Amino acid sequence: MKLDMEKYLKVRKAQAQGARTIEELKGISDIVIENADELKEVEALLQNVCKCKNVSVDTVVNAVKNGADTVEKVGEATGAGTACGRCKGIISNIIEIKR
Repeated sequence: MKLDMEKYLKVRKAQAQGARTIEELKGISDIVIENADELKEVEALLQNVCKCKNVSVDTVVNAVKNGADTVEKVGEATGAGTACGRCKGIISNIIEIKR
């Protein structure tokens, strides 16, 4: 099962605002997770920053901890944000939080 586009966008928008858990997601957005399959999809999405390059939150956090202090530097270190670019807001948020 794939998450519908409306819910996908809600998750990504909430991630760009700092949501990293289901509880934080629900606090930021009005998303309604209807079943266990959707929950599993949302949890997996929350662990992923860049869908195009399949880059995890942990990978981006590690890059930031190792000195990647701009979206471009994170892209160089991980590949995140170097394809379609839609994840750059999430990357930027991670950089801000980790400073």
